[in-house]
Amino acid sequence: VYGFTFNVLIRSLACLPKTVCTRSQTHQNWLFLLLTQNLCFQVSWIRHRDIHILTVSSYTYTSDQRFQANHHPETDDWTLQIKWAQKRDAGTYECQISTQPVKSYFVVLNVVVPTAQILGGPDLHVDKGSTINLTCSIRFSPEPPAYIFWYHHDDVISYDSSRGGVSVITEKGDVTTSFLLIQNADLSDSGKYSCSPSNADVASIRVFVLNGEMPAAMQTGSDGLSNSSFNIFALIIVSYLYTSYYFSNLDLNQGSWR
Repeated sequence: VYGFTFNVLIRSLACLPKTVCTRSQTHQNWLFLLLTQNLCFQVSWIRHRDIHILTVSSYTYTSDQRFQANHHPETDDWTLQIKWAQKRDAGTYECQISTQPVKSYFVVLNVVVPTAQILGGPDLHVDKGSTINLTCSIRFSPEPPAYIFWYHHDDVISYDSSRGGVSVITEKGDVTTSFLLIQNADLSDSGKYSCSPSNADVASIRVFVLNGEMPAAMQTGSDGLSNSSFNIFALIIVSYLYTSYYFSNLDLNQGSWR
């Protein structure tokens, strides 16, 4: 999960069971030797995105200090630790053991990034004097965000401003929801509103406060209704003309028959 520490564990079997190892350093690489004169093997972690060797034994070969390899002698486990995982950390990692032939184990890391969304976007139309109710939903987060800021344009919304009538309600859980309520909406309340959680990207919506106007979306709906009514009227006229023509021909044919 984004922002958390991962321990990718591989039971490497780098040494034979029930053996004791000692370490000697040669050319800045750690070599493992068995006191029984059997060879222990180096364990390396490789990131496949850029074919970068991250660690060899207990040494780290990246400037990114979030990466670290840990060895647990009692179980002979090698753990690759990634602190504060980022989206870019997703991908395939290889644990490579320097046997002959080389043994490799592959781990695919998926990083789930928390997302924020304001429901009803991207545009919201409200009447002047009504209440603006904006709902921001934060999903895919292992824990609720530490804070959520609301912005109008680029200014943080103050809940105790002289305007009054502004309040926020936040419900925390698997999905955290923040409600921004602005009573008695005025034309000056129009503009871009943004929800900015501590652990997710900003989500925005545009609010239009209407003073008796009809928004384009509603006008489109009215036009659609007018077109529909016109089509029905035209169909009735065509049906009437067809029926009149049919019965006129029928009368003429009957007159000729007589």
